[in-house]
Amino acid sequence: MPIRSRPLRLTRRRAAGWLAAALALSAAPSLAAEPIVLRVGDQKGGNRSLLEISGFGKDLPYTIAWSEFPAAAPILEALNAGALDVGYTGDLSLLTAYAAGAPIKAIGGTKSDPRSQAILVRQDSPIRSAADLKGKRLAGTRGGWGQFLIDATLEKARIKLEDATFAALNPVDAKVALVAGSVDAWAVWEPYVSFATLKDKARVIADGEGLTPTITFIVASDSAIAGKRAAVQDLLERLNKARLWSLDHLPEYAKSTAALTRLPEDVLLAAYSAQRTGPIGIDDGVVAEVQEAADRATRYGILGKRLDVGQAVDRSFTAAASN
Repeated sequence: MPIRSRPLRLTRRRAAGWLAAALALSAAPSLAAEPIVLRVGDQKGGNRSLLEISGFGKDLPYTIAWSEFPAAAPILEALNAGALDVGYTGDLSLLTAYAAGAPIKAIGGTKSDPRSQAILVRQDSPIRSAADLKGKRLAGTRGGWGQFLIDATLEKARIKLEDATFAALNPVDAKVALVAGSVDAWAVWEPYVSFATLKDKARVIADGEGLTPTITFIVASDSAIAGKRAAVQDLLERLNKARLWSLDHLPEYAKSTAALTRLPEDVLLAAYSAQRTGPIGIDDGVVAEVQEAADRATRYGILGKRLDVGQAVDRSFTAAASN
């Protein structure tokens, strides 16, 4: 009996093992075939419209669930909360979120002409250059490139930061304040610069040339990088191609975005022409440029501590695209 019972027990074990293997094999195709959904944060007239007008948003091997936000800050909040896989934001905002512990990395991005970030004054203002900003009230976004551009411009003009007053205002409120005269100058970016100069007759008295990287990063959550890498890589490469397309089709791009955003077409065309926004890979040069700006932001008190920019980026997507 013991001799006969032993093979019986072995057979049962083998049968259980085979059954488990069979179930795993039968489940594998359904898991592999499960559609991938990328949850992507956007702003009106942003990457979604760029992909659509350029044609690079067609025939996706995955599904994009788009969510529209009014600005980059809530996109970063959603990425931090795990509600998004991919979004985009300015480089300084990325570093602020990363320093706060957000599980995100920059995987690619775009670079614009730094002169498309500017400090504006009213047409009738007595301010003629950065040297005239001493003692003035200057508006900009707190913790972002508005505040950075103000501080960097004052430093370049050899004006102490405390010798001017910083008014933390979002672009909409800052525009109203400038027109009303409650602030003397306003630091902002495109398309606000073109709108203010074309429609409100504002004047540019300083810009970001030599001061700001003017980089917008494509950002992905750590979980998306780990679990949806192929889809994230594909989306990044499509966005890069779409951005290159836009450089050769600025009027068409401006017309399409104007229909979506209700911004004047001439303003958008002027903004796009000034920015000349092109795709970038994350390499040593980009990291060094952003690191220098980040160190200055730390010195200005915009960032609470020094950051290693190299830790906030994932260069492997750039390496994969170049292969």
